[in-house]
Amino acid sequence: MSEPILVTRGLTKKYGSNPAVEDVELCLEKGQIYGLVGRNGAGKTTIIRMLTAQTLPTSGEIELFGATTEKGLSAARARVGAMVEIPSFYPYLTAAENLEYYRRQRGIPGRDCVSQVLDQVGLQGAGKKKFKQFSLGMKQRLGLALALMDHPDLLLLDEPINGLDPEGIVEFRNLLLELNRRRETTILISSHILSELSNVATHYGFLDKGHMLEQISAQRLREKCRACLQLTVDDAARAALALERRLDTREYEVLPGNVLRLYAFLDRPQTVTAALMEEGVALMGAESKNADLEDYFLGLIGGVRHA
Repeated sequence: MSEPILVTRGLTKKYGSNPAVEDVELCLEKGQIYGLVGRNGAGKTTIIRMLTAQTLPTSGEIELFGATTEKGLSAARARVGAMVEIPSFYPYLTAAENLEYYRRQRGIPGRDCVSQVLDQVGLQGAGKKKFKQFSLGMKQRLGLALALMDHPDLLLLDEPINGLDPEGIVEFRNLLLELNRRRETTILISSHILSELSNVATHYGFLDKGHMLEQISAQRLREKCRACLQLTVDDAARAALALERRLDTREYEVLPGNVLRLYAFLDRPQTVTAALMEEGVALMGAESKNADLEDYFLGLIGGVRHA
């Protein structure tokens, strides 16, 4: 087990008496691509803003590259690149001119880093086009270029593929994988496009209403998202009782809408149907399926797991 490079303990942010993030325990190790999963308003952006010191925590602790003091965290953040929403750029400057401004402001040596990162993110052809003329996807790419300019060891990305077309999403994904593989860049990425996270993430954190519900490796998640028999019934509670009483199994989960997923008896659907009927449960539908990342997340925030 490698040493963690980012840890939060009891991380909390309140606005008045309303908690946006509450008691979040987060742990990233070197080389991970950590997918932060949550609906809009779950607290993903607030967490990243606290990690980058754009927002101060109400309580809790952040440990970054072993540093926990204010002075230590300030120095450690020099090793972090971040993209939180669309960064502020000058509307009448080109991509290269904007990056050159930030390069000088941050004291990053070597002007060639500007052309290098523009090439990395696919903006080398932007030429004299002004930022105000950029599409949303181009703005996202420029934000990523700014985050990469100082070759960070840790990259924090908040909804970075918003506005990208399918081809751009694939290019962005390949870029992240290349950074992770070649430079061992550790990446925390939040996104509501869960299918895309499943193509890059090595670990996940599931966030809902400011609370961390679960942290899990991609390998363990694949094991959990195994084949199942999905049942739609008139009474989920009675159906669950039938599975336990008639079939002696607790290998199931209950989801919203009177839906159950059964991970046993997959080759004996008739046995399952008979057990439900014997308990007076009406079966509206049954289908074999594999759960994906979105299904799993919906199960966490809306269902009761028994498997």
